[in-house]
Amino acid sequence: MTDHPASWPAAVPLTTPRLVLEPLRVDHAPEAVTVFDDVRLHTWTGGTPDSLAQLVSRYERQSAGRSPDGTRGWLNWILRRTSDDRVIGTVQATVYRPASGNALEASVAWVIGTAHQNEGYGREAALAMASWLRARGVAELAAYIRPGHDASAAVARALGLRASAVVEEDEVRWSDSGT
Repeated sequence: MTDHPASWPAAVPLTTPRLVLEPLRVDHAPEAVTVFDDVRLHTWTGGTPDSLAQLVSRYERQSAGRSPDGTRGWLNWILRRTSDDRVIGTVQATVYRPASGNALEASVAWVIGTAHQNEGYGREAALAMASWLRARGVAELAAYIRPGHDASAAVARALGLRASAVVEEDEVRWSDSGT
């Protein structure tokens, strides 16, 4: 089943006690590139840090709000700390309609810059995003986490996700359905 792009929810600004989640824009790239220019982040995500040009190109694709074929909705937010207006990370959701039903599902992810980790920002932002997604009819959430990434596992547990036996590209699928 292919959805019309208009059927996907569009990212809107969200707020938490310490963060503003801004819908991703290309003009976030110059500020974000320094936050993500740390090889330690890629221990868990793979790859290497993007150059500014690469990040601009990626943000151009992601801010479109849907996959090129229209079968996935792309929701991406930049996380801005309210105390000093600094970018500290991102959260994202890929929304889709599985072949087995009409209920929306979403694969979610979060990245917090190394300098801002261990302060609960990932949990706070992911909970805000998950609550917003559920209010828009997303029935199931899933995240893919590398074994041993205890911080991401803790965020997943805070979202009500449980590890499953499914492994894709060395990452364990966590979901609120347990599959």
